[in-house]
Amino acid sequence: MPASPKVPIVSSLHLASGRSAELSEFEFGLIIASNAFNRWMVRCISAAGMKDMTATDVLVLHHINHRAREKKLADIAFILNIEDTHIVNYSLKKLHSLGLVNTERRGKEVLYSTNEAGQAICKRYYEIREQVLVSGLTGDGTESFELEELARFLRLLSGLYEQAARSATSM
Repeated sequence: MPASPKVPIVSSLHLASGRSAELSEFEFGLIIASNAFNRWMVRCISAAGMKDMTATDVLVLHHINHRAREKKLADIAFILNIEDTHIVNYSLKKLHSLGLVNTERRGKEVLYSTNEAGQAICKRYYEIREQVLVSGLTGDGTESFELEELARFLRLLSGLYEQAARSATSM
C-alpha cells in the first residue's frame, strides 16, 4: 500500500501552496503556541494571586522586574516588540494601580520599577512555573539544545517577519 501524501496542518490552506507549505505549518503552530502561552501566563499569574491581568500585563511586569533595574515606557515597548506604546502604557498604569510597580519622574521621563509586592508576585509566578511547567521537561541535554535552537530560530524568523512587515507597508 503506497504511503499517503503528507497533508499540511494549516489554518489557511490557500497559504500553503508552493514553497510556503512548511512556513504555513509553522505559522499555524505559532498561532496555537502563542494562544497557549498567553493563556498560560494569565492563569499562572492568577494562581500567583493576581486576577484580571492580561498576557501583556504579565509580560510588562516581568520585564520591569528583570535585573531589578528601572525601565522607561519606550524601552519596555522596544524590548517586548510592541509597536503601540499605548498598550504598554495601559499595562503600566494598571500595574501601578494594582500596587505592583513604583514610578519615579526624572525630568520628562517616567521610570518604572517593581516594588516588594511586584517582586513577590514575580517570585510566586516563578515557583508555580517551576512546579507545573518546568517539571514537565525532561531536563536532558538534548531537550535543552532543542529549546535553545528553537529560541534562536524564532529570533531569526522575527527579523524576517519584521522586514516583511516593513516591505508590506510600502506596497
